[in-house]
Amino acid sequence: MISLTVTALVFGVVFLAELPDKTALAGLVLGTRYRASYVFAGVAAAFLLHVVLAVAAGSVLTLLPQQLVHAITGVLFLGGAAVLLMKKDGEDEEVRKPRDQSFWKVSGAGFMLILVAEFGDLTQIMTANLAARYDDPLSVGLGAVLALWAVAGLGIVGGKALMKRVPLALITKIAAVLMLGLGVWSLWEAISG
Repeated sequence: MISLTVTALVFGVVFLAELPDKTALAGLVLGTRYRASYVFAGVAAAFLLHVVLAVAAGSVLTLLPQQLVHAITGVLFLGGAAVLLMKKDGEDEEVRKPRDQSFWKVSGAGFMLILVAEFGDLTQIMTANLAARYDDPLSVGLGAVLALWAVAGLGIVGGKALMKRVPLALITKIAAVLMLGLGVWSLWEAISG
């Protein structure tokens, strides 16, 4: 059974953490050069694979004693908040242009870009932490993949307009504060439990 509360919480945290990430900018670049649906297909498939791997890793953590899991996830959330707060504006990656515009070339380029760029990324680690924390792999996986797809869709279709209205620095700070709160809460549970 899916918990809407867990799904919504995971969606919010992952969405805010991924929005200022380099992959949102890469999606924006690919979306301006190629057919949006082709780009999204590749990006969405790569994000789905990453979430499955992250949830599986997080589910393994649930086998550990609960206090230890809370302590580990608390420290990792605090580390993630620190990474977001120390992130420099303007970090970007160059995107290579496929030679043709076929579905397989464009979606393959999007898939490979996200697959490589997101492996071991903050949101993948955060998804594993949330899977361990809530012991609800389906709800966590659903929230994370929907958040990543939403960010990809925004980046591909409407990224330029969003970036003009909402400063990336503000989004990054909000995500960092949420992660800081989750880290403190997890450590409190580890100490008081």
